[in-house]
Amino acid sequence: MTSFLRHLIAFLALPFVMTVLIPLSMLRGSRSTPLAFDAMGRFTPYAIGVLLFVVGLSLFSSSLFNFVTRGRGTLAPWDPPKNLVVAGPYRHVRNPMISGVIFILFAEGFLFQSRSLLLWAVTFLLINAIYIPLFEEPTLADRFGDPYREYCRHVPALRSEASSLAKRRLAAMRRER
Repeated sequence: MTSFLRHLIAFLALPFVMTVLIPLSMLRGSRSTPLAFDAMGRFTPYAIGVLLFVVGLSLFSSSLFNFVTRGRGTLAPWDPPKNLVVAGPYRHVRNPMISGVIFILFAEGFLFQSRSLLLWAVTFLLINAIYIPLFEEPTLADRFGDPYREYCRHVPALRSEASSLAKRRLAAMRRER
């Protein structure tokens, strides 16, 4: 099977299903109550949605690029990268691809003003918050050994190092007072 076909199958089986097929079926199958927003108006959810979508797509696409070029594998668990990827967005968060998908799911909830899509985004986030530490990380530790364990000690799982850095700086500023 060609490399392109392997990546296409992995993409269609996983993120496409999560971000396109499931949300479409949810939108078709329900009468979702629109989200209520304050006086800032109807523009607010769209602005939030566009921002989340851009962040999510950027994280996902740069992560995928690194999986292909540095990892020499696909995003699918049945055809994983052969090399440990610690470059690009992986320098700041261990799961930027999943984080990107989560941003996209929340973006869809805001863009379509759909409570059911926001609930799907929260559900997907919770599933991954359980799955990643219980199944994915032990598998990666077995496959890549000490380099992966060292990587985990320095890079957070689902949130960016920027948020940790901001908290440390805020704590340092409070101590200086």
